[in-house]
Amino acid sequence: MSLGSAHSADTSADALADAFYPLYDRLFDENSDFVADLERKLAEARMAETAELYLSRGLAVGSLAGLVLWLVGTAVGYLLFVTGIVEVGILLGMPVSESTAALLNALKVPALVVTTGLVFGAVGFSLGFAAIVAIPYTRASARRREINMLLPDAVSFMYALSVGGLNQLEILEAMAKADDTYGEVAREFQSIVQETEYFDTDYRTAIRKRSLETPSDEFGQFLTDMLSIVNSGGNMTDFLDDKKDKHMRTAQQEQERTLETLELFGEMYMTLSLFPLLLIIILVIMSMLGQAKKEMLYATVYGLIPLTGVGFLVLVSTVKQDDPGNGYLDPVGNERLDSQPTGAGLLHLGVVERYVGDFAVFDRIRSREGTYVTKEVLKRPHVFFRDNPLYVLVVTVPASIAYVLSTALSGGVATSLTGLMANPIWSTFVYVYVPLYVNGIPLAVFREWNVRSRRTITAKLSDNLRKLSSANDTGLTLVESVRTVADTSVGTLADEFDEIHAKVEYGMSMKAALVEFNNRYHIPRLARTVKLITKAQEASSQISTVLSTAAQASENQDDIERERQSRARMQVVIIVMTYLTLLAVMAILKTQFLDVMAGLTTQATGAGGASGTEAAGANASGMSFGGAIDTQMLSMLFFHAVTMQAILSGLVAGYIRSADLLSGVKFVVSLGTVALAVWMVVG
Repeated sequence: MSLGSAHSADTSADALADAFYPLYDRLFDENSDFVADLERKLAEARMAETAELYLSRGLAVGSLAGLVLWLVGTAVGYLLFVTGIVEVGILLGMPVSESTAALLNALKVPALVVTTGLVFGAVGFSLGFAAIVAIPYTRASARRREINMLLPDAVSFMYALSVGGLNQLEILEAMAKADDTYGEVAREFQSIVQETEYFDTDYRTAIRKRSLETPSDEFGQFLTDMLSIVNSGGNMTDFLDDKKDKHMRTAQQEQERTLETLELFGEMYMTLSLFPLLLIIILVIMSMLGQAKKEMLYATVYGLIPLTGVGFLVLVSTVKQDDPGNGYLDPVGNERLDSQPTGAGLLHLGVVERYVGDFAVFDRIRSREGTYVTKEVLKRPHVFFRDNPLYVLVVTVPASIAYVLSTALSGGVATSLTGLMANPIWSTFVYVYVPLYVNGIPLAVFREWNVRSRRTITAKLSDNLRKLSSANDTGLTLVESVRTVADTSVGTLADEFDEIHAKVEYGMSMKAALVEFNNRYHIPRLARTVKLITKAQEASSQISTVLSTAAQASENQDDIERERQSRARMQVVIIVMTYLTLLAVMAILKTQFLDVMAGLTTQATGAGGASGTEAAGANASGMSFGGAIDTQMLSMLFFHAVTMQAILSGLVAGYIRSADLLSGVKFVVSLGTVALAVWMVVG
């Protein structure tokens, strides 16, 4: 959106808010708890608006939404009641006189239309107003979650700065500039620094104000305690050392609570995923008795199962803790890195991009550089896809679409519902499993390769940081310590240390070499470690205490990660076993129930030569089943149900395992293959 259009949108929103301010003034009291709470949430969410203006805008949006849905509701009511789609019979059954009955009969249809419109309008106003009011609460909650997760590492960073000799104000300023690593924690310190710089407020008052406005109680308590140390003239380094240990323990306790909640969700998923199966069985039995419609089966398979899976994913996302941040560090002060954005490559060619268009020579350089980079990618496409797994979809998605379209147009697969029912396995294989395999297998392979290549860095990070600290403690400089660790260690991280040492020897600064190393792997926890080291080494080359702190923070992350993987592994096993149980029940239902009943129907239909009574009884039993249920349709629905359940269970398992939906692709492919193999046998 352009600046002009954004300004126009803001002006329109303010005009709406001004127009509805009298309504706000009539409905809300400025001293009410609701307005005060919203004012606090707006501050916690860093939304620069007053509660009066925001609620006025919410009333405007709610009124517009209510007006739109009132028109829709009136149209729906007219369509249902006036046109006769829904027959309007006796509403109350209360005895009245003939004249009153005639009046009521004349008014009941218009009254139903008006009532429908009013109900839709009320729902629209409620949804519109609630959606606007919920925004600051949601943002404040997200900020609180990120602050609590980053606070242990942020306190470790502050402790390292204090050990490096920075005073209190310098620590606050350094934290305010570290938003590329510490996210919302750094933005809290930005508020403190900006208030002292632009509003002529002393930093004690700014700290006290921020402790009251922050969405995190943990961070607020930290600022309050820090303020007491500042006022009393206590030792800031000792205070930060104690707080660092405390918040690391708190992070482990919070992780334990999260894992316990996920275990509860795993038990809930067993019940939720089995509910559609039980409903399908009930609907099949009711269909045999002629008491259910097949539309209910379609709604259960194609509506209830996806909604259940998506709803559970949303539920898990509310408690699942991922690692905040993208892992990239801002390469300030290094032109070569500063001109190359995160994820650069084919889309951005480096420094030359800054000079294209000024002189023809730079256009030629850019063209040659683009050709060279393209050739390098084509020589080793697997490396490019390893570093950028999602880019593989650029190749696989068109290929899968082309195959499905060519097969459908050539008549190789049915395109009608009747044809799908006649051969459900082949049709589903072409429409679902071929795209799943063509897209899912390469994506899963390259994504897993990407994760494992980055995990080789974090696997030995804590040990190598301890080695760096020990080497630096003997009197070696940081560069010499890096070389020593590279010579005495093995693995990818040792190779990276050797490369960092070589770059420094050839004239690159240590900070630039470390930032370039970090941005190659862009792991959030690695970025926090590198940020810690680069900031400390600016003051001195003897930073053994800082390196020990970085190692301790890394070891704490290792402990949390091991516990998370161990507990998440059990949840994945529960989800997979639940799905296999569901698949087994569906297969048994298909072979031992549907196939048997279909056989009985066939026998009954062919019993025309039998005696009259026996034939009539057989025909009666056959017609009661055969006329009420379609076994081909049920076979297709069962297969589609287990296929969709495989996809959703795989995504849920992957998300619980690593808070990333892409992690579930390998589970989707595996469970889908099991479903296909089973149905090829029983279908």
